[in-house]
Amino acid sequence: MTTLDEVGKLWPALTRAEKAQVLQWAARDIGEAFPGIESTPTVCGGDPCIVRTRIAVWVLEQARRQGLNDAQLLAAYPTLRADDLANAWGFVRSHQPEIDQQIRENEAA
Repeated sequence: MTTLDEVGKLWPALTRAEKAQVLQWAARDIGEAFPGIESTPTVCGGDPCIVRTRIAVWVLEQARRQGLNDAQLLAAYPTLRADDLANAWGFVRSHQPEIDQQIRENEAA
């Protein structure tokens, strides 16, 4: 069974709100639009950060690679929301080489 087949089987069980959330994730992923992520030259060296914060996406991804889950990240960073993490993970998927490079650069520092 393909992943698409699995999604097709699950789709009818989702609420309208859940379907809307899935569509929002798909639109962000396809469009590479991440409204919750911004890069500002004077903030964190221009690294992509979560809006309203100075939390760089690479920091979150590095923590995730070290074993922290979303709940732990939300507890560690009280200003973050679940949507912020969804935006961050979508950004990471679309910008993997950039994020990998930022992690390497900051590990070497």
